[in-house]
Amino acid sequence: MTRLLALSLLLAATAVRSAEKPNIILIYADDLGYGDLGCYGGKAIATPNVDRLAASGLRFTDGHATSSTCTPSRYALMTGTYPWRKKGTGILRGDAPLIIPPGSVTLPSLLQKAGYRTGVVGKWHLGLGTEEKPADWNGLITPSPADVGFDHHHIMAATGDRVPTVYVENGRVVNLDPKDPIQVSYKEKVGNEPVGREQPGALLMGADDQHSDTITNGVSRIGYMSGGKAALWKDDELGDHFTARAVSFVEANKDRPFFLFFALHEPHVPRVPAPRFVGKTGLGPRGDVIAQLDDHVGVIVATLERLGLTKNTLVILSSDNGPVLDDGYADESASKNGDHKPAGPLGGGKYSRLEGGTRVPFIASWPGTIAPGVSAALVSQIDFLASFAALAGQPVPAGSATDSADATAALLGKDPVGRGEMVQQGTGGLAFRRGNWKFIPPGSGPAAVKSMRTGNLPEPQLYDLSKDPGENDNLAAKHPDKLKELAAAFRKVAGNPAK
Repeated sequence: MTRLLALSLLLAATAVRSAEKPNIILIYADDLGYGDLGCYGGKAIATPNVDRLAASGLRFTDGHATSSTCTPSRYALMTGTYPWRKKGTGILRGDAPLIIPPGSVTLPSLLQKAGYRTGVVGKWHLGLGTEEKPADWNGLITPSPADVGFDHHHIMAATGDRVPTVYVENGRVVNLDPKDPIQVSYKEKVGNEPVGREQPGALLMGADDQHSDTITNGVSRIGYMSGGKAALWKDDELGDHFTARAVSFVEANKDRPFFLFFALHEPHVPRVPAPRFVGKTGLGPRGDVIAQLDDHVGVIVATLERLGLTKNTLVILSSDNGPVLDDGYADESASKNGDHKPAGPLGGGKYSRLEGGTRVPFIASWPGTIAPGVSAALVSQIDFLASFAALAGQPVPAGSATDSADATAALLGKDPVGRGEMVQQGTGGLAFRRGNWKFIPPGSGPAAVKSMRTGNLPEPQLYDLSKDPGENDNLAAKHPDKLKELAAAFRKVAGNPAK
């Protein structure tokens, strides 16, 4: 065999391996609603980049996060396990310990085994450190995303409305001055930084009592922090900062299979758009940061095109839960919302057991592999683990990720049905889908949160979503047999959820 022929065969084999193991980018928005995007019928906010992404692939009309709040949805997609099966998977403090045990089988750890370079950029909110050894903001933070499958991380610990308001890269706070150490507490005030409830005149926007602790950049947060002044992020630079880091990760790994979990902060509170987006939509800060989100998506797609990676990269865009307007800050997002319907035709939103809580934008684009179109298949983010592992040719170890199923046929447009059944989690309890039928067990929580219906009622609920996506007509009394059927199926799957 000549050297030239051997080289040709090697290049061909490399090309085949590359084709068998596509790059995967998961763009994960925060509080983005089903009706917020143009491609989902929204007319108030121009989202041309996301719309083009949807036009290049599949737009799912029945795609779901597992939960109607952030931390549990992220836990589910990382572990392939419903979060309500484990205690402590609710919305975390900014100084909470890592809730995924180091060394666990996770989505990124499986892709690592398959030869992928794995990275997470943006919002983390799954905890850092341990109960016994809390995160050391002035040293090496461990355990961290590095201990659950990520080769690289550049993150915020929790959310923009929680301290610490600093970036963490590969276990260390970025730009930290050791002469100005960081202190963080969720129990008592630390240091002499201004506090929102004590100095409301120092705020760019008003806040409720929960969000009225330490002020940074004119925004009061949840929790207390002092020090680290050189490391503090600037809120109006967050989106561009994370996008630039995501681009850098793609560029650094363009010659090998990679997985990027690009966890956007938009449109979560506090909503502080970059100057070029202020006033862009007329819907206030929430609309403006959704326009900003659209710009970030455009940058990622343009990067793939520039590097010649488009046809070997699966890009999925979704959200961790449904939308909310008023979520702790007086930022005029509710008063300027006009006729815009963030959840589209769905009932509820963030925090809810209704469809608006978990049914979110869900787009899969892989030019040349996924034919453009619209799919009504029932798909869930909990299946990302098993599906991405299948695409990478990596088996899922027996006994792990037991709630995750291989949904590649649905994601690639080959299966128009998708999941047969699925559990949904709201702050007041669970709900259950089987096809277009939905069962909501009785709940004792509030009937409304943030001016939205939660789905919490003292009596059982049954809805036919094919006719009633807003869940307004409770059919429990009219269809007792169907109610009994779904209640039994729900109990079989859910058992006794952890409290």
